[in-house]
Amino acid sequence: MAVTTPTDDKAPAEAVGPLMRGICVLREVSEAGGVMTLSELVRSTGLARSTVDRIAATLARMGYLRLDGHRVVLAPRLMELGNAYLAAIRLPGLLGPLAEKLAAEVDESVSLAVPDRDGVRFVHQTIRRRAMSLTFRIGDLLPAERTAQGTVFAAYWSEEQWAHWHARRTTDPLLPALPPPHAAGDGPAFEKRAAEARAQGWAADDQLIEPGLIALALPVRAPDGEVVCAVSLVSHTSRHSAESLRESLLPRARDAVAAMEQRLSHPADEERADEPPVGGLADWTSASKQELGAEFVESLARGLTVITAFGDGRAELTLAAVAEATGLARATARRALITLEHLGYVEARERTFRLTPSVLALGCPPLSHTALSEIASPHLLTLVQQVHDSASLAVLDGDAIQYTARVATGRIMSVNIQIGTRFPAYAASMGRVLLAGLPPQERAARLERTERRALTPRTVTSLPELRAVLERVAQEGYALVDEELEEGLRSLAVPVRDLDGTPVAAVNVAMHSSRRTVQQCLSEVLPELRATAAGIEADLHIAGRFTRIPTA
Repeated sequence: MAVTTPTDDKAPAEAVGPLMRGICVLREVSEAGGVMTLSELVRSTGLARSTVDRIAATLARMGYLRLDGHRVVLAPRLMELGNAYLAAIRLPGLLGPLAEKLAAEVDESVSLAVPDRDGVRFVHQTIRRRAMSLTFRIGDLLPAERTAQGTVFAAYWSEEQWAHWHARRTTDPLLPALPPPHAAGDGPAFEKRAAEARAQGWAADDQLIEPGLIALALPVRAPDGEVVCAVSLVSHTSRHSAESLRESLLPRARDAVAAMEQRLSHPADEERADEPPVGGLADWTSASKQELGAEFVESLARGLTVITAFGDGRAELTLAAVAEATGLARATARRALITLEHLGYVEARERTFRLTPSVLALGCPPLSHTALSEIASPHLLTLVQQVHDSASLAVLDGDAIQYTARVATGRIMSVNIQIGTRFPAYAASMGRVLLAGLPPQERAARLERTERRALTPRTVTSLPELRAVLERVAQEGYALVDEELEEGLRSLAVPVRDLDGTPVAAVNVAMHSSRRTVQQCLSEVLPELRATAAGIEADLHIAGRFTRIPTA
């Protein structure tokens, strides 16, 4: 599908030019994998360097981009745009747990996809980790003719939709023609497959995307009978043929679809209440404009905030509701909606508006595979620049901690630890934070089974003492380890919590004991450390709302 350019001469007269140009930049960086140089953006968009600089500065101020020298990098907060769409359609929250259950039962990857004009866009993935595993991402767009899900959707296309598909295949194909032995899979063959899918209630993909990949897809209907998404089970020819996949998994897939449709009929008990839209966004953009001046493109920022007005319980909004949610004037909100509708991110229905699946193209594909270590690294860098000592992120792995991200200070004498390093949890500040966050019974079991050796004369190894130490850590929310892991090493750590409040990692600052007293660590470093953990958590909560973030 063609992407509207910043110089589109078909844009409505009321369209907001800066918003169009800003979205073009976001699309370019997203399609490039999440990282581009400013010079590359100038070449790919055709915009002036000064314009690209101002757009990048504005998006960085919003937290959507990170400026790294001459590079721009997509930031996790950008996923709040895609989250607005995913929350509005409710499907990942309602059906995601059932898709995960199905994947566990059949030991195959399961996906949920929605139609996006004559393509399909993924909204949920439950991947089975294998040597050959799927690389589909939330927000990825695939042409209907190359997927089982697309065949399911095409089974119910109107004549107008088929005409659009034929025109697209002629003028703007999403992928090259099908490879042998499927070279005749386009045109009449696809129409035939769609008719068969309507008659039998399912569709198969026998290596249409790439050799070795097979899939089975079924439609999922809303209470009014409309096909709202498709669930697919994906395997490899080393495990199944297309026929054996259907024979062995179709009955379970049908049971799962029945459960999904039942949940769509009675969603109230399963839905998580969405956070209300943040009011006063117009005031924030005005304040940013006053602070940054010409470097802040206020109309771009205000246009993007319109997307965040939508969400769970806010799938369709009137102009007045959008203006109220964002704090924008009705005229400003109206121009933004007109622009977003022209670009294909908003659909107008009588007097209401709703987001389209294309919103997911704004950063979700590259960011949906972001690991916690990648989220944390920019925050650790800022922390090191503030406290001038090394900072790290670690996760609990059995009875040890494993370092997954680290930013070292430039001191002549510094703590030399590499990513992947493991230390016994009981003697490390990050380990104690993570042990303290466990349920009491699990914490006690881990302590009892751990071989507790004295690593220095100051290491606490007594079981009663360690229990008391961890109880205090749980109450205070931090752990300070003073020369227990290594003589001369002092470390301070706090937890990083997921959306449910469970510690999933810990962040610390480590230094030589001569650098600061214990009291100075608490007064000077702890506030900065807690602020860093809060920043990591904020990004984690946005990025991890509808996708699973790897912690290691």
